[in-house]
Amino acid sequence: MNALAMILPVFIAHYFFQNIGIGFSIALGVLFCAPADVPGSVKHNFYGVLLAVILSVLVTLLIGFSMHTFWILFPLLGVIVFLVSYLSVYGFRASLISFAGLLAIVLSFANNYEEVGVLQHAMLVGLGGLWYLSLTMLKSFLFPRVQSDFLFVEITEKTAEFIRIRGELLICSTDRKELYIKLFQLQTEITEHHEVLRTIILSNRKSSEFSNRIRRQQLVFTALVDILELAISNPVDYKEFDTVFKKHQDKVQLFKDLLFEMANQLEHISKVVRKEEKLQVSDNLEDQLNNINREITYYRILVGLPKSRVGTLMLLNFKKYQEKQIQNITGIKRILGNYASNNKILNKRDSERFITPQDYDLKKLKENFSLKSPIFKHALRLAIVFSVGFLIGHIFKMQNPYWILLTIVVIMRPSYGLTKERSQNRVVGTLIGAAIATVIILITQNTIVYAVIAIVSLPIAFSIMQRNFRNGAIFITLNVIFLFALLEPNILSVIKFRIFDTIIGAFLSFTAFYFLFPSWGFQNISEYFEEAISSNENFLKQIANFYHTKGDVSTAYKLSRKDAFLAIGNLNAAFETMNRDPKSKQVDVAVFYELVVVNNTFLSSLSSLGTFIRHNKTSEVPKQFDVFIENIIMNLQLSCKMLKERQYENVQLSSVEKAQHMYENSFENLANKRDEEIAQGIEVSQEMAEQLKETHLVYEQVKWLYNLSNKMVDAIKSFKSKA
Repeated sequence: MNALAMILPVFIAHYFFQNIGIGFSIALGVLFCAPADVPGSVKHNFYGVLLAVILSVLVTLLIGFSMHTFWILFPLLGVIVFLVSYLSVYGFRASLISFAGLLAIVLSFANNYEEVGVLQHAMLVGLGGLWYLSLTMLKSFLFPRVQSDFLFVEITEKTAEFIRIRGELLICSTDRKELYIKLFQLQTEITEHHEVLRTIILSNRKSSEFSNRIRRQQLVFTALVDILELAISNPVDYKEFDTVFKKHQDKVQLFKDLLFEMANQLEHISKVVRKEEKLQVSDNLEDQLNNINREITYYRILVGLPKSRVGTLMLLNFKKYQEKQIQNITGIKRILGNYASNNKILNKRDSERFITPQDYDLKKLKENFSLKSPIFKHALRLAIVFSVGFLIGHIFKMQNPYWILLTIVVIMRPSYGLTKERSQNRVVGTLIGAAIATVIILITQNTIVYAVIAIVSLPIAFSIMQRNFRNGAIFITLNVIFLFALLEPNILSVIKFRIFDTIIGAFLSFTAFYFLFPSWGFQNISEYFEEAISSNENFLKQIANFYHTKGDVSTAYKLSRKDAFLAIGNLNAAFETMNRDPKSKQVDVAVFYELVVVNNTFLSSLSSLGTFIRHNKTSEVPKQFDVFIENIIMNLQLSCKMLKERQYENVQLSSVEKAQHMYENSFENLANKRDEEIAQGIEVSQEMAEQLKETHLVYEQVKWLYNLSNKMVDAIKSFKSKA
């Protein structure tokens, strides 16, 4: 749509008004506003694109009117670039509006204002933005499902990949670190998509009648959230699995095969949403579950009781989670195939609480106006580098100096790793695109061929830019070169300057990060740890409360779960940013990695505990459970305190050993009772089986959570002692 919205005004202006300049100005308005059109509610999209239009017009006017007065333009340029870039403090959508403004600043230099004056050009830019906004709203009205269906497909495919990696983790002969890092990245992406899709669905529900389509979407979305939680949940840690089933890897392999089949089923669902396949019912998952049941029985007989009891319970508990996972997958298929209306859904009042509001308070600008803020440092760095690039182009009278500025704007990012990656991809993409263009120009001088390439390359560039920046740069280069080929006879000279300017811009962008207010990951990651630990603490409190009260799951529980997943996603993203910094700047990376793993594992165990308590009939909560929870919470609070303050003091923890003995005695008593029943030939009762499962799993989880909280405290102490 972006390319069509740009090409159509140029075509109309050329053939009906014989003034291609008008068309180019309108097309620029489209180009400036397109980045602000990202997945989200219709309301957010409307205001986001509209603000991009207003910002583009304002900066175009300011730069255009000061274009021919250097002593006004130069300082004004630095100030405007800083202010526009600083808008990014308001979040992702604001950063894209900021990018639209920066593009408008750069491309103001591409217009000579001879055919079209400054005021007229700015108004045409605004017209182009409004034209694009109208198309966006029309698309939302005519095809309301396109955006949400795209996100459903993305989430489903990434969730399938997540489950497949979980399967690989079960049987892994090498270090699991690489698989964990992949999981961290995927979890971050999935939770981000969840947040966007949640906003779209719940916003649609607020603004329209509760149609069957919206109901279906909410039910499928709920199932996808549950699938992620269950995928993260793990009743035991992998090392214990390795130890207990060292001589029985074939039993674990069955679960790996089951997880792989689940991933295949989710991929099939994504293809159904894309209309690539028809919905098919498969018995593969049920067959594999039946096979697992038989193998668990064989394991119990082969190893013998009581030696096989712990391993059998581990397999049965793990199978219990997979059965719930299969129910979710089957539920999605049922919703897609034959809609049923008896599922519980959120009421309107509760659903509004799940939409994360964006804070647009002016205080945020003041709070971030400091060199402690990464966004402030980025805005200041960008303004300085932009001014230097402008001076270089002005002093050396370059053919198209704004290409340097364009490269700087496109490449420079708040993080070093992304700036480095985009610098490399931009230069490589430009060189490849220039080489392809040179070959074509040497083969033919046909302007029709040039026009076709210029037109075709633009939509291709837009379609692949987000997924592959290097390939996107190739097609952007082809587009720019062949557009100039239609206007400039010495096109080889244009190619030479294009390469030269891109290299200068990339060099300035990359080196500036090292020397101008560098923002390294280790400087800000503590804030993400605090957020993750606090969110985990709140989630733990809600789980403990539900264990006591039972009944229906409260909205507070669901909100705490959502916040915990988002916080862990943010932490994983922050660590990934740190991990891409230069090796010399990765301070205490081993300690931070351990803390990231501990926090992710902690959430995994929380999810496991919460899922078991929610989906099983549980007995009265024993006192030892509350003792463990109390100590875990104190450790989490101590961890947050140590992250904020350099000084710390040990807290007096309640007697965990006594609680541990109470749990062990309780399980031993149940086990002895069951052994007596076996000796008397009495079949195990449902009540006895459930008590054994509950006691074993809850004890193992709270003990594991307590150990993890201790690891967290020790790791932070180690980090603080070096600070």
